[in-house]
Amino acid sequence: MVISQKLLNPGEEIIVSTRTHAKALLLPLLTLVVLLAVGVVAQVYIDNDTATLVVWGIVAVLVLWRVVWPSLDWLTASYTITNRRLITRNGILTRRGHDIPLSRISDVAYERDLIDRMLGCGTLVISDASTNGQVLIYDIPRVEETQRDLNQLLHQLHGGETRSAEGH
Repeated sequence: MVISQKLLNPGEEIIVSTRTHAKALLLPLLTLVVLLAVGVVAQVYIDNDTATLVVWGIVAVLVLWRVVWPSLDWLTASYTITNRRLITRNGILTRRGHDIPLSRISDVAYERDLIDRMLGCGTLVISDASTNGQVLIYDIPRVEETQRDLNQLLHQLHGGETRSAEGH
């Protein structure tokens, strides 16, 4: 589970708990490979030890900035849907949180481009009735399933079961 139980109110149950799809780590991984290759090439082709150390120092700083930081950012971000609200949490040094009560959600949709379809993720588009705005949550794994679960919760909240047009 991504979110701590202590953040939940009494009687609140987690329906979906996830973080951004691991595709967010592809660019940092590729960056790591390239930076290590640059460091190795510098080690092999530069005869000056001081210059080699400078190159490795630059590589280390870039690894921290372009690999470690985005990975920590991915690890600390979470998206949770409970039977009462949508909870988002993110941030490494400064934590940010946003909660939307289910009663304020007027519509839930999703978007998936070609790469998202290949990787099994997408963007969840949540319309907030109180602000007439949309909240976009990018790279949600199994976004169609998450959208169905959220729509089912909204349906239960706003009046229970109705007859489906498919079976009648």
